[in-house]
Amino acid sequence: MSRIATTFKTLAEQNRKALIPYVTAGFPFVDMSAEIMHGMVEAGANVIELGVPFSDPMADGPVIQKAGEKALAMGVGMAQVIAMVKEFRLKDNTTPVVLMGYANPVERYDQSHGKDAFVKDSAAAGVDGVLIVDYPPEECVEFATTLKANHMDLIFLLAPTSTDERMAQVAKIASGYVYYVSLKGVTGAGTLDTDAVSAMLPKIRKHVHIPVGVGFGIRDGASARAVGAVADAVVIGSRLIQLIENESRDNVVAVAKEFIASVRTALDA
Repeated sequence: MSRIATTFKTLAEQNRKALIPYVTAGFPFVDMSAEIMHGMVEAGANVIELGVPFSDPMADGPVIQKAGEKALAMGVGMAQVIAMVKEFRLKDNTTPVVLMGYANPVERYDQSHGKDAFVKDSAAAGVDGVLIVDYPPEECVEFATTLKANHMDLIFLLAPTSTDERMAQVAKIASGYVYYVSLKGVTGAGTLDTDAVSAMLPKIRKHVHIPVGVGFGIRDGASARAVGAVADAVVIGSRLIQLIENESRDNVVAVAKEFIASVRTALDA
């Protein structure tokens, strides 16, 4: 059983929901990503989504775009992201790590390092899952097979606009969990409508029989708790990035931990 499946199984047995923070790799300090990840796990995170910086991130709002631009300016590419996971694994061999990003850095990495190098090197570093925003499910069968052969899950986004056909396509090849984007638009935009999320999740679950996480628009313990009442996992990114972006090296881990702990407490209440 994969680390992701094991984590969700354990949480379900405890009647608890997964807390999945998203952070941009290398932000705000290149050499502190592993430390921030460890801090968030200590504070109650169950899965870490590590964002791969990219110059044209179409689904990311201004907060995450800015974080990605800063990381890119500091020289963070796919090789550095994989190295960060490897560093994290030196002290933590149980918390799942998912790389979230876009097709271009993955394909560039393979062009530089050889066919399937991204999958092989990610697996060797200890990556558990991959979410490629601009990979449609109908074009991912071979990629999903390669990932599974290397004990990694392929995670997909679903949106308020997703049709039954799209959900069925995703259900055929997705593993680990699916990520329901609760808002139309980019990360960090709009106001969360928990009633709309509640109405959509049963439709998703008619097709998808793995855990469903919900993200976009979750900014605090209250919104996380409201979503956690209906979802299997809560994904939180833009607000976390905002909180750490101007922190000093001495404070950044503590600020991330304090925020994640407050969300964990609300989820478990």
